[in-house]
Amino acid sequence: MFLHSNATSHKWAFGAIAELLDNAIDEIQNGATFVVVDEISNPRDGNPALLIQDDGGGMDPIAMRGCLSFGFSEKSKSSIGRYGNGFKTSTMRLGADVIVFSRHLDKRVLTQSIGLLSYTFLRKENYDRIVVPMVHYEFNTSTGTLDFLHGKEHFMSNLLMLLQWSPFATEAELLKQFDDIGPQGTKVIVYNLWANDDGIVELDFNTDPRDIIISGDTRKIQTIPAWKLINEQHIGNRYHYSLRVYLSILYLRIPASFRIILRGEVVEHHNIADDLKFPQFILYKPQNAGTVEGQIITTIGFLKDAPNVNIHGFNVYHKNRLILPFWPVVSYADSRGRGVVGVLETNFIEPTHNKQDFEKTSLFQKLESRLKEMTWEYWDFHCGLIGYLVKKKHPTQNIPPLLSSKATSNHKSSGVGTAKESQIRSGLSLPNSKSRHEQGLQLKRKDNFEEIQNLKRQAVGVNNLSTNGQSKNQEKAIVLQENETLRANCLKYSKEEEELHVKVTQLKSEIEKVDNEYARLLAELQEIEKVKPEKGV
Repeated sequence: MFLHSNATSHKWAFGAIAELLDNAIDEIQNGATFVVVDEISNPRDGNPALLIQDDGGGMDPIAMRGCLSFGFSEKSKSSIGRYGNGFKTSTMRLGADVIVFSRHLDKRVLTQSIGLLSYTFLRKENYDRIVVPMVHYEFNTSTGTLDFLHGKEHFMSNLLMLLQWSPFATEAELLKQFDDIGPQGTKVIVYNLWANDDGIVELDFNTDPRDIIISGDTRKIQTIPAWKLINEQHIGNRYHYSLRVYLSILYLRIPASFRIILRGEVVEHHNIADDLKFPQFILYKPQNAGTVEGQIITTIGFLKDAPNVNIHGFNVYHKNRLILPFWPVVSYADSRGRGVVGVLETNFIEPTHNKQDFEKTSLFQKLESRLKEMTWEYWDFHCGLIGYLVKKKHPTQNIPPLLSSKATSNHKSSGVGTAKESQIRSGLSLPNSKSRHEQGLQLKRKDNFEEIQNLKRQAVGVNNLSTNGQSKNQEKAIVLQENETLRANCLKYSKEEEELHVKVTQLKSEIEKVDNEYARLLAELQEIEKVKPEKGV
């Protein structure tokens, strides 16, 4: 019952799959170059099972016990997930049973571990505690065989349980699963997959051979009216039911050397920021008790398909991992905010344990308020770019053509009254406007020739002030644009720096492997040299 209730923390099947991929992504630092997500057939009953496999560093026996134990985690601050509690909750969310194969090489010691976490086994055997059968092997370099660890009796007891409740009926079948793992890596097989309320397996492997679909949420295109087609085909809707689409946006950055392979085809990484037109870059420095917690650069803009799609919201990442996709922070009443999308990475607030939301702290609430403000500000000043009526002009443009903010203040300080200022705004802002004509007629009727001359002199003065104000506004706009360009470049260089760090780590790992192989070959050569004199060679 604990296993079952623990798994319900994942409301969404794709969120559970993402947890398993996080472990593979963290293995990039140990040389991982790919993670495979695919369907395989359970050899016992022919039913579909979910396979997730990577070529990372793998797990030694101690790490395997930690992976399948509860209340154990060795997460570092920089990790997305490291075989902690998320592994148990996610696998049990997807199916009743999971078997794990892992090969690990450390200081020329090669180990192979197999572990089983089975809800079916525990329920049918009426266990009142969680029993996790595991077997561990160590490669004997002198004999070229695998030796079992932790005593024969313990080993055989666990092996018998594995053979009875796993998809594999013999030890040879179990060991065969290591054939495609390579020198190091981990293979996870989730079987006895859960069904939805209609009794249909929740993960649909048949609708699209290149994808995994959530059953009952396929939103078949042929049944959708043409006017809704663009909206439904947008990534902001498809990620709900298409694993390929969701995985394409799951990580903000992926090294060029790493691939996510779904159903035999590489998932193409998709940066949502590339979908935005008229983008702006907004810096936000959240504070808590007067202390700056960090800084965020939010990319905000209209979707390229706006206003034809009803998609909006912020894509919030944490340590490179997508937590909230297209999070609607405002209600979007009267189309206000329609098509406004943002992308940001917030490492100063912690996600919930299922990584589908954030802890509702004061910092999170402040972030939500700031994102609301960003949405309204961006929409109010830029909605005219996509065909809506502009309700507010940009702060640098909301002053009538003949009056800049500086001109207005100077004009007021010179002693000109509000009425005269109103006359200049309405009567002289456009040379041939109707208000100017009517004002002139009114003044003529009063034969107030001196008043007309005063207005003309004031108009000349205002024009001079306006020219200076417009020039400064133009300079300000140029500086703001340059600032945004520099911020974009900073983001670009930061991404490149991270990719270089990953490459350096990978190269160090490869060098270490080559050094180990060189040492092994050198040792063999020395052994051969010793044998030669004995045989008289």
